Amino acid sequence: MAEKIIEKAPEFGTRIGEALVGEMPELAHIDIAVGQKGGAFETAFLTALATPRMGHTALLAILAPNYAVKPATLMVNKVTIKGEAQAELMFGPVQAAIAKAVLDSVQERVIPAAAENELLIIASVYINGNAADKNKLFEFNYEATKLAISNAMRQSPTVDDLLLNKDNIVHPLM
Repeated sequence: MAEKIIEKAPEFGTRIGEALVGEMPELAHIDIAVGQKGGAFETAFLTALATPRMGHTALLAILAPNYAVKPATLMVNKVTIKGEAQAELMFGPVQAAIAKAVLDSVQERVIPAAAENELLIIASVYINGNAADKNKLFEFNYEATKLAISNAMRQSPTVDDLLLNKDNIVHPLM
């Protein structure tokens, strides 16, 4: 079971995490922001939800219709959605993967259950225009979301980790 990170939301602030999992074209790259209701983070969440634009429609992470996850999680795409096939991937396996990862993170206490109505999550999602394998998209986005949430909640990596490894690691897309 994952380590319990925080007990309650009041001293929480905003946390940021990132993860990249899988291989092209189903590669998942998730950026996560976790913040509290009642301030600038909530304003950003609601603004993104209320201002869709062509190819960039924010949507809530849901297990199925009428089952939006808690904490409320907003998915925003990093690349322009071009066509119905790519939209169905975002509104299908990717949405389900992110929803399940959020709920599993609550169940494992990486996200404190006591704060599920106090916190909001914004997940920035990458979907390659050539992606097609729904099972890989689900698997990779689930793993990337769980890892990004964990990184955000643990505030990982630390600056010490980054400085120690900056000359030894290479970005996989270089």
